[in-house]
Amino acid sequence: MPKKINFKEMTAVELTTKGSELRQEMFNLRLQQATARLEKPHRIREIRREIARCETQLSHAHNAAAKTQIAKKS
Repeated sequence: MPKKINFKEMTAVELTTKGSELRQEMFNLRLQQATARLEKPHRIREIRREIARCETQLSHAHNAAAKTQIAKKS
């Protein structure tokens, strides 16, 4: 089982990079699935959830940055 990633400790740049890596891995898994060479079908579900976690943390980071900018303007 792969090591669990802690997205809460990552910066926005790291989250963006990790999201891109996960999407590339998802693409490769789907390609393998289409050619009937996929050994671990459960990995697709895991990757999809990791992408969602990554996007959620990225959204939280953007929202926090927006709130601080609004607070600075006031």
